[in-house]
Amino acid sequence: MPETPPPVELREEMRGPVMWLTIEREERRNAISGAVLAGLGDALRRANDDSAVRAVVITGAGTRAFCAGADLQSGSSFKFDYAAPYQGFANLFRQARQSTVPLIARVNGACMAGGMGLMAMCDMAVAGSHAVFGLPEVKVGLFPAQVLSVLGGLLPRRVLAEMCITGEPINAAQALDLGLVNRVSDDVDESVDWLLGRMLDKSPAAIRRGLYTMKKIETMAFEESMAFTESQIGLFALTEDAAEGQLAFREKRKPRWSGR
Repeated sequence: MPETPPPVELREEMRGPVMWLTIEREERRNAISGAVLAGLGDALRRANDDSAVRAVVITGAGTRAFCAGADLQSGSSFKFDYAAPYQGFANLFRQARQSTVPLIARVNGACMAGGMGLMAMCDMAVAGSHAVFGLPEVKVGLFPAQVLSVLGGLLPRRVLAEMCITGEPINAAQALDLGLVNRVSDDVDESVDWLLGRMLDKSPAAIRRGLYTMKKIETMAFEESMAFTESQIGLFALTEDAAEGQLAFREKRKPRWSGR
């Protein structure tokens, strides 16, 4: 009798030039498993190796949860090989920081604990009006250590400290006011479509090199940042897309991007 294949925990599909990654663990509120973590890392690597991929959307199945963080039911979520200096979840954040393909979080419900890390590692995020955001780790004797590295630049320090220390969540309207998400709507897909519609007609070369530049200067001092961006603007101008974009502007027509 043939063995039943394991369930797919991360569904991947291409919708035109956009890679959609959906955590398929609705019964576990889309909690992160080893398979989900490995699948996300592999998908981001392939997306960045393929110039035809223009964006990646990360979301969860159903409407209750985007991602509830680590799967506490497994009892082994925080057991690592401590001899290994780099851990899986942290490595995913490193990959996201190096990604030159825009990452969009589609927050379709509760975004908690490690789910906050998945959302924060993305370049943009949209949320349904029913979404909630929280860092409840202190309620189970833990602290949201790794996600601090990606949340620290998004939330004011006192807000982040309150969320970490009290474990109390905020709603979607508060998240929008704090700049944690770009848009909130009753129809979260409408917000995704709005962003993609204003991204996919722009220069692929400019976006990829632009994301590279933005992420490189985040930890630089001012003078170092200025020196780096001085060198980058000259490289932008050398691309085929830059020449085409300026020619199309002069000829009053839509550009035909090559992505180079």
